[in-house]
Amino acid sequence: MKQSLYYLLFIFLFVYGCKEKDAPINDPPTDTNLEDLYFPPIGSDTWDKVSPETLSWDTSKISDLYQFMDDAGTRAFLVLKDGKIVLEHYNGKDILNLGNFNASSQWYWASAGKTLTSFLVGQAQQQGYLQITDKTSSYLGDWTSTTSEQQEKITIRNQLCMTSGLDDSGNSDCTEKSCLTYKADAGDRWAYHNAPYTILDSVVQAATGQNFDDYFNSELRNPIGMEGEWRYVDYNHVYFSTARSMARFGLLVLNRGDWNETSILGDEIFYNQMVNTSQDLNKSYGYLWWLNGKESHQLPGLQFVIKKPISANAPSDMISGLGKNGQFLNIIPSQNLIVIRMGDNPDNSLVPTVFLNDMWEKLNTVIK
Repeated sequence: MKQSLYYLLFIFLFVYGCKEKDAPINDPPTDTNLEDLYFPPIGSDTWDKVSPETLSWDTSKISDLYQFMDDAGTRAFLVLKDGKIVLEHYNGKDILNLGNFNASSQWYWASAGKTLTSFLVGQAQQQGYLQITDKTSSYLGDWTSTTSEQQEKITIRNQLCMTSGLDDSGNSDCTEKSCLTYKADAGDRWAYHNAPYTILDSVVQAATGQNFDDYFNSELRNPIGMEGEWRYVDYNHVYFSTARSMARFGLLVLNRGDWNETSILGDEIFYNQMVNTSQDLNKSYGYLWWLNGKESHQLPGLQFVIKKPISANAPSDMISGLGKNGQFLNIIPSQNLIVIRMGDNPDNSLVPTVFLNDMWEKLNTVIK
């Protein structure tokens, strides 16, 4: 996957940034009415809905919004308010071309699935299996083709922040030791490098002593009623699920790691770091989450900073999982909104931020 795409103690955040001496002061969390959230039952297809009319949304613009989504190859489009479904639209064939895409059809998350791994690493730390300040080599041994000194500087946090310093200029998906070569010291360079991210699976597996997929299912997927599975696509470990399962995860993150009254990730410090700027190199990147509303951002495959937020049309507090071909998990805490998009490639970029911005322009005509 490459190219053509809070306030809890300042000192703690300085100590725990991806490059500690440069760690930024993160923003405080946005206040929301989380007590109003609805959670769909586990093991059931039931999901409460609320009509857009009840919310005083402009229903006359919904058909135009759906047509825009269809024209862009969208398979699934969901908008949730306070956990309830307001808009749900499906189009086209399912991934196996066995029938029309619907609420039971699965699609790939692509890099939006990085957010699942980030959350799971937080759970593993909470359970005492690892610390994100640990050196990756503590779990994997000699795992790169760098010198021992260079390798020892790489921590789990660097993998979460895309600051491993490993060279992404070749096959950035390749997880073989021979592909993992030195480019810069860990923490000195931000680069959207899939291989060090993918290797987090091996770190979690080594730390927990459990198969990654089994640990994910028992600790994250099953407790919130998600469906889906991880599949290897070449070097990449990709999650496939229904759009509603993606929405369940979004609801969990919106509720700050709690599913209804059950704590899934109770580590507030990790959560706050995950959804805030994690280093000074790319202010719009947390722990594998994209952050809107920041003064600048950097995109995959590029080594220059764009001095504006990711999306001018999207809410400034939006946090996102963004994946190849426009797989979007958008969470807007200030409005208790979740927006899901799954589908085919709307343009030719790895992280289609232009389409993301255009989608929000259309959505804003509906949401008043």
